[in-house]
Amino acid sequence: MEARMKSQANAHVMTGIQHLYKGIHADGVDPLLLALIHLRVSQINGCSPCVFAGVAAAKQHGETDGRLHNVVAWRETPFFTEAERAALALAEAATRIQDGAPGVTDEIWDAATAHFDEKQLSTINLEIALTNFFNRINRTIREQAGKTW
Repeated sequence: MEARMKSQANAHVMTGIQHLYKGIHADGVDPLLLALIHLRVSQINGCSPCVFAGVAAAKQHGETDGRLHNVVAWRETPFFTEAERAALALAEAATRIQDGAPGVTDEIWDAATAHFDEKQLSTINLEIALTNFFNRINRTIREQAGKTW
């Protein structure tokens, strides 16, 4: 499969996105957790370049291969903390918003608020939204995994 476009966005858009990333990574949420969220959302959406990037970012922050191989099945493994589970559940619920999906239920939200304050939840929510944004663009233009910008 080949990409449909050579370039995703103009310089002004990319500058804005870079500012979003800086803001997300400046709010004190563990960058490893943000990488796991990015990875799980990208797995759900089938975005190969974002899965590739999520794995690379997680490894850069010290993630193990064992945990990375099990992000897709995090509920069935003992490898993730309760806080990570709450964030991954929130990421899945916020991503799966198709017809009839319950979205972020009170139970999911309450589990997240037990581990994260409002500022952290805002950052996590932005990471989920931005990942979904890129997943949709990449799927539309058939961006390929492994590309370096």
